[in-house]
Amino acid sequence: MNKKLAVTFVLLTVVIDAMGIGLIMPVTPDLIRELLDKGLAEAALWGGALTASFAIMQFLFSPAIGGLSDRYGRKPVLLLSLFVVGVDYVIMGFTGSIWVLLIGRVIAGIASATHSTATAFIADISKPEEKAQNFGLIGAAFGVGFIAGPMIGGLLAEFGSRVPFFAAAILAFANLAFGMFVLSETVTDKVRRALDWRRINPFGALGQVAKLPRGRTLMLMFFIHQIAFYSYPAVWAFYTIEKFDWSTTQVGFSLAAFGITLAFTQGYLIRIIVPRIGEWNSLGLGLAVSILSHFAIAFVTTGWMVYVVIFAMALSFLTTPSLQGIAARATPDDAQGELQGVFTSVGAIATIIGPVVMTGAFFYFASETAPIYFPGAPYVVAGVLDIITITILYFIWRQSRYSARHDG
Repeated sequence: MNKKLAVTFVLLTVVIDAMGIGLIMPVTPDLIRELLDKGLAEAALWGGALTASFAIMQFLFSPAIGGLSDRYGRKPVLLLSLFVVGVDYVIMGFTGSIWVLLIGRVIAGIASATHSTATAFIADISKPEEKAQNFGLIGAAFGVGFIAGPMIGGLLAEFGSRVPFFAAAILAFANLAFGMFVLSETVTDKVRRALDWRRINPFGALGQVAKLPRGRTLMLMFFIHQIAFYSYPAVWAFYTIEKFDWSTTQVGFSLAAFGITLAFTQGYLIRIIVPRIGEWNSLGLGLAVSILSHFAIAFVTTGWMVYVVIFAMALSFLTTPSLQGIAARATPDDAQGELQGVFTSVGAIATIIGPVVMTGAFFYFASETAPIYFPGAPYVVAGVLDIITITILYFIWRQSRYSARHDG
């Protein structure tokens, strides 16, 4: 296997996964209204249903897809997922029914094993001490897709509400063809794990991860931090428009700056910091900066300050890959796919809960009936959640020091 080409394919898969979601975001409201012949408010309800259905399917099926990749290999799972997602985008592009669009998002949620399986592939080819750094490449790829998707989708929307769906399908099929030629299997008979039906449901898989050293605690930290992180995608546009009267173009530029910072940290900066201070210290540093960033965003008074905070929050993006690296080190080679499937499932639950919590906080404190007008409230909530996460980390650190003294 040409390792560089294989890694390129895997990272492109993540980029396309992120772009595919972003490509259709600008046209989703118009397409839903076209299918329903209703107003924006009802379209928003259906938009929420589409998002929730995608996240629920990811929660239910990601461990199963991860387990299948541990049994049958990363290559067939990645290629089949790309094929199904490509066909799915074509169907959604041609649909004349809101129910077909909903079913399409359900299928996409099931088939979008690309992220967890891609992460498992990176784990397969990485040395233990390199896992966190290489997981950062996944985050960087997602950041690139996060930047490019909405921008390209907005441009393509000028040619019709269906065009971005077909563009997403073309990207998926093109990467599928590329992967067929450059990707070799990393799951060998030495590490291949028999499929255990008790472990491919999200609860059974989570139970297996909980048996790992500090597995339950790490997943709890990841879950809380992901809910906090969703203060950005869930309310960013509403918050900046409400507080600074930004246009959609200004919102788009700020999101692009956010994506660039994410890509820079997880693609480059993490390779300098983690080898020098280690995964646990990188996790603590990321959480500390995340807390400061949330509170800073909540209390900034002018729009230009937002950009200062965005670039200052770079180190906060060390958190997730450091957590994944710590968990991957403690996981046997034959269960890396299962582990990443659990991460995806836990993230999917946060995807369901996080936006509800954050938009609820925004509505309560930014509406005309708010007891105190404070549109930055969601970011205070996020900061408090990360304080809880770093407190858990502190107790882990204190327990480790106690055990070290006791063993000594």
